[in-house]
Amino acid sequence: MMGGMAGLEGMEQPWPRSGSAAARWGLPGADRDVVPAPAGPVSAALDLIGDPTLDEVLLPSRPESAGTARRLTASVLLHQWALSPQLAEHAVLLVSELVGNAVRHTGARTFGLRMLRRRGWIRIEVRDPSRGLPCLMPVQEMDTSGRGLFLVDKLSDRWGVDLLPRGKTTWFEMRITDR
Repeated sequence: MMGGMAGLEGMEQPWPRSGSAAARWGLPGADRDVVPAPAGPVSAALDLIGDPTLDEVLLPSRPESAGTARRLTASVLLHQWALSPQLAEHAVLLVSELVGNAVRHTGARTFGLRMLRRRGWIRIEVRDPSRGLPCLMPVQEMDTSGRGLFLVDKLSDRWGVDLLPRGKTTWFEMRITDR
């Protein structure tokens, strides 16, 4: 018998899944369980992590998550939305930059990724709990500190930062030709 621990049996809470974090943010569909479907390696990411076109997907704030975010972006743009490889390549690059910013500069445990499509446009959002605004570096300074938002500015048609009650959403939009 372990002394001092009496009465605490069953008090240990299971580690929250990303779904419960989504539920805390009051996102729709936060409590649904994702049933993996048999699929190829690219869309496997969608099955394991969730579909960012249906609901915000939460990822751990670690450098490896940039790779996951890139795979999700490529999968959605190429397979789900059937957009051009050129557009997908640019979007993947920009997602990488936004995720890099969220991971490096916010000290957050997780960030959210969401992808939206409407007639003639796609929009990709990265949400994090920090209200610190990213800044566009002058080109000379970028040699040392990454390409940052300079690329986002160049390759997207519109981009911006929306402050939220807790944190912010950094987003970009790209024009697409609807076939």
